[in-house]
Amino acid sequence: MVDIATRVYNHKWKIDPIIRSLIDTDFYKLLMCQSVFRNKPDTIVTFSLINRTTRIPLADLIDEGELREQLDHIRSLSLSRGESTWMRGNMFYGKRQMFTPEFMDWLEGLRLPPYHLERRGDQYELTFEGAWPEVMLWEIPALAVLMELRSRAVLKSMGKFELQVLYARAMTKVWEKVERLRTIPDLRIADFGTRRRHSFMWQNWCVQAMQEGLSEKFVGTSNCLIAKRSEVEAIGTNAHELPMVYSALADSDEALAAAPYDVLADWHEEHDGNLRIILPDTYGTEGFLRDAPDWLTKWTGIRIDSGDPATGAETAIGWWKDRGEDPAEKLVIFSDGLDVEKIEELQAQFAGRVRVSFGWGTLLTNDFRGLVPDDALAPFSLVCKAVAANGRPTVKLSDNPEKAMGPAEEIARYKRVFGVGEQERVEVVV
Repeated sequence: MVDIATRVYNHKWKIDPIIRSLIDTDFYKLLMCQSVFRNKPDTIVTFSLINRTTRIPLADLIDEGELREQLDHIRSLSLSRGESTWMRGNMFYGKRQMFTPEFMDWLEGLRLPPYHLERRGDQYELTFEGAWPEVMLWEIPALAVLMELRSRAVLKSMGKFELQVLYARAMTKVWEKVERLRTIPDLRIADFGTRRRHSFMWQNWCVQAMQEGLSEKFVGTSNCLIAKRSEVEAIGTNAHELPMVYSALADSDEALAAAPYDVLADWHEEHDGNLRIILPDTYGTEGFLRDAPDWLTKWTGIRIDSGDPATGAETAIGWWKDRGEDPAEKLVIFSDGLDVEKIEELQAQFAGRVRVSFGWGTLLTNDFRGLVPDDALAPFSLVCKAVAANGRPTVKLSDNPEKAMGPAEEIARYKRVFGVGEQERVEVVV
């Protein structure tokens, strides 16, 4: 097992690349990239870093030169032969050739496009603009770099023994969570913690702990590199990025109303089984389900990613019943801000009513709360979102207005088109 404390201590001596592989990313990014490559390859998209936790002064904590060095290193990466072989030949979700030869030929020649970095007060403005299939692959590594550089900045003043004790306490914290999860009957849980992890080594350790501690209850990881090395399932489907960009491209209110379903129609052509998971909350779950075409009721399940998770699941159950489907045969994946207490609660509430699964993210791979003075390692909400497509702004409403994004006039328009009324605000922790 890697001595994480010693490796962290050695970060002081030389630049140590945070991202060492293009597949150190989430599986859903590669699936979405193939879909975009097929359906919208020439769309020009801009991604931008958004620090929702403005009290964390990233530009004061992270040296700009070191950040540029890490980002430049990512631009030098390409798929290795072994990584390409894994993607071309491995079985994902029961399918032997998930990625087409055409897509793989393109991906093997890819280097990530340029970035724009500028300091704005105590924050960084970091943007990526270019062809959608290329720039979308910046999101996960950019977030991982910033999160880990923040961790390094906090840890750099610690001595070797202090670091040993810190990581011993953090390991104990994770293992105590695993022991609690182990007692939950019929639990199905995956690691979704790449984007806002403490570090790659720490995420890898957490996955190993889940493997050993939970056995068959642990169903996989979203991180492709860790999945490949650990020989566990790569887990993931699709994200808000797809409907946000499709919607921005709509030329009328009617086309806007149809855009979220157009996305899933394209997805339907490519995937089946457990990859047919609806993410309904981009412009409000209730309205999405109310207006959804009947063919979507046949999909395998739904992922709940904002708002009150129990309310979202009840809404989905009611929708399936109203459309003549048996909810007990459907899959509900909870993935928003989870920790052990909420997982226990949701499993108890919905077991037997639906097939329940969990994507456990930041509070698995970055829960250092209470372990250093001033809680300087506590996780925070950092995202990198598509903010424009072909020059038009994107919008996200969510089931939680705290997660809404886009120009005010466009948010108002989207609320009108999608029939979104008052929403309950829920604090965004991660």
